[in-house]
Amino acid sequence: MLRRIVGVPQHYSWGDHTSIPSLLGFAPDGNSWAEMWFGTHHVAPAHLDTHDGPLLSDNAGHMDMLVKLLAAGQPLSLQTHPNKEQARRGCAREDAAGIDISAPHRMYRDASDKPEILIALTPFEALCGFKTPDVISTLFAEMQWATELDVLSTHGIAGYLKWCFAQDTPPQLMSCPQWLRDIAQIYPNDPGLRVAPLLHHVVLAPGEAICLPAGNLHAYIKGCGVEVMNSSDNVVRAGFTPKHINVEELLAIVDTSPLATPVITPDASGTYLSPSDAFSVQHIVATGECVFDAVAHHRVIFGPLSEGSGTSPQMFFLAAGETGSLDAHAGDKIFICHQL
Repeated sequence: MLRRIVGVPQHYSWGDHTSIPSLLGFAPDGNSWAEMWFGTHHVAPAHLDTHDGPLLSDNAGHMDMLVKLLAAGQPLSLQTHPNKEQARRGCAREDAAGIDISAPHRMYRDASDKPEILIALTPFEALCGFKTPDVISTLFAEMQWATELDVLSTHGIAGYLKWCFAQDTPPQLMSCPQWLRDIAQIYPNDPGLRVAPLLHHVVLAPGEAICLPAGNLHAYIKGCGVEVMNSSDNVVRAGFTPKHINVEELLAIVDTSPLATPVITPDASGTYLSPSDAFSVQHIVATGECVFDAVAHHRVIFGPLSEGSGTSPQMFFLAAGETGSLDAHAGDKIFICHQL
């Protein structure tokens, strides 16, 4: 049986005020609705059925998968996430240092890695993964970044990153892309301005996605999407944020390998490439009522997403071994998140 998951909102300053309320069918209240968490993570455990219903964990136990709705009204931090061993060591190190789990300077709030996928529900602008040095060099020449080009050519991407974060003056932006100048309007002196052009700048169409394995350097800029990840809140930041940053830690865990294909689309079965063996995500288009057969793992189902029907989608939980059905009309879109 499908049971509604009541998510936990996160009112971060970068959030959009209207996208999540409008999507879920309730009136905006003046708050910034940055995220809604639909999982069992201790930072924001969701409930079933109603706001005061049982915890999702009472029915599902601990879930290794966390599903969110995310709505960015302005850029999020330039950030990356650890792999399993880095998370285990980092969490143990901060525990030993006596850093409270909720302290704002805590980076490792659990011992899990945090690979994730972001699937666009609206046009979604982001930075994701490194371009090749040749492509970056061509862009730097076009931007008239002679000093930056020399540093990159001499020291490579890793050496260039260290140099960037040691600079205390902003770059010249006269010949830079508009998206970078827009970020500079918010963070005019941020060292991340010299880093951002190394990354792929993408604008996802609805249904397209970015896949973010451990170490991927990224920053969301604007848009609304479904985000699925290992159940973790481990974030290491280095720019574009008033939150705690730790450049040394980011440089220790970031993966500077070029990313060949930043934008992904589902395969013939509707399944997206997953960065994790803990979950997979499938996108289906309904032909009518959707019936979900019993399988051996838990599922979180988001939908139906309809054009002009006046019906708001919801997030549902379907326990392992159970069947369920969802009222839908031909053409409705549904996302099925499988905990593996």
